[in-house]
Amino acid sequence: MIGSAFLALVRRELRLAVRHGSDTLAALLFFLLCGSLFPLALGPSPAMLHRLAPGIIWVCALLASLLPLDRVFGAELEDGALDHLLMLGLPPGLLALAKIFAHWLTTGLPLLMATVPLTLMLGGTPADIPPILAGLALGTVLLSLLGGMAAGLVLGARRGGVLLPLLVLPLATPVLIFGAAAADAATNGRSFATELDFLGAFLALALPLCPLAAGAGLKAATT
Repeated sequence: MIGSAFLALVRRELRLAVRHGSDTLAALLFFLLCGSLFPLALGPSPAMLHRLAPGIIWVCALLASLLPLDRVFGAELEDGALDHLLMLGLPPGLLALAKIFAHWLTTGLPLLMATVPLTLMLGGTPADIPPILAGLALGTVLLSLLGGMAAGLVLGARRGGVLLPLLVLPLATPVLIFGAAAADAATNGRSFATELDFLGAFLALALPLCPLAAGAGLKAATT
């Protein structure tokens, strides 16, 4: 029963994302345009761009994932749909998890696909792509969980859109550090298993805690 309700919520969010595809398109364009600005600022040196590419990609992915966060729960709060969803009797944490998962499917997954051309554009080689994608596969899920938690906590607050990045960026700093370190280690021929282990540990910790915190924020915003 709960599993079918969860899948129904995810399908609902995906239908809404397809209907209003501007959020996904904006995140993708921001990711690519932001990455393309670094060669203009740092110079066209292939060696420098290749060395800095992992950090550039991770920073761009972090900033791009922030763009649609204010609408993860905000649109439903404004039109009253959030109250109806909570009245169905589903745990608020499960509702938050469904919307966070849908956020990753419509933002994190497209960013993973856009990482391939951006890596090549920044002077990377095909061998650099798998380590970057491995880190981002874990990191984008973490960013969606942390962003969803922050979006739930500031829901209904005055100037919540301003508070949102201030909450997410400090929490996402360890993800950024270990994700970029994993890609850098692979680029220099070292093992990046330790960095991926840290990202996996962060994910195991965030997966139960972030939806519960976001659900508490949803419940507080609607009472």
